[in-house]
Amino acid sequence: MSRVELEPKNAAEIATETFDFTSRCAASETLSTATVATAVYSGATGATALTLHGAATISGQKVTQRVGGGDSGVVYLLTCTVTTSTGQTLALSAYLPILPLGA
Repeated sequence: MSRVELEPKNAAEIATETFDFTSRCAASETLSTATVATAVYSGATGATALTLHGAATISGQKVTQRVGGGDSGVVYLLTCTVTTSTGQTLALSAYLPILPLGA
């Protein structure tokens, strides 16, 4: 599984995160399905979970997912798993740090 670099986000923001599978696909290969899962990678969570806003969206060989919330100081692991037109199952993971409010 490859890793994507994501910019930290403020806990109050709803951000659109992108997972780019271009380098892992053949030129004519397309993405058929995409799902994004979240988990706590490090830090203590409280009452504000990281939430997915809507379903993952496929555009070409990229997937976008809107995420919001999260606890300040926590790093979340987002994993995007796709199936392709050639039957491959591919995954990219990303660490998303949550900044304190006002940062």
